[in-house]
Amino acid sequence: MLSEQEKIIKAKILSAEDALRKRNEWKALGKKVVFTNGVFDILHAGHVQSLARAAACGNRLIVGLNADSSVRKLKGPERPVIGQDDRACLLAALFFVDAIVLFEEETPRSLIVLLMPDVLVKSADYTIEQIAGAKEVLENGGAVELMPFLPGISSSAIIEKIRTGK
Repeated sequence: MLSEQEKIIKAKILSAEDALRKRNEWKALGKKVVFTNGVFDILHAGHVQSLARAAACGNRLIVGLNADSSVRKLKGPERPVIGQDDRACLLAALFFVDAIVLFEEETPRSLIVLLMPDVLVKSADYTIEQIAGAKEVLENGGAVELMPFLPGISSSAIIEKIRTGK
């Protein structure tokens, strides 16, 4: 039997169709919906800080999470270290994350177009032209926010440190 906390976490992990229904409910209530995405393999303080900043851009935060197959395409056959279900669970445990949606593609463009958030958030190590879905969000009257990149911590660096001991 699931605890109340486990039920809350599980309820945040949605299909694209269920996320669209949630987004429409939130919009009907006048909420500003924010979308960001990533791999979030080996969740760390940099992830938490950037997700908290994204959440502060609106009232509801949807996180697009690269499925395992997508991560392998982007980062190679040894990734992810943590599987998609566990990564989704970790993200759902964050109180400021309202929904998590897995996507199989290399980019979340089609998911962004489906959900059409009010605000799309990515790290400032991208340009707006490089951000999947940015053009469509802007054309729909939404905004694209670039968050400062938090240097010095990354999942890749953590994995390398574990591998090499340095």
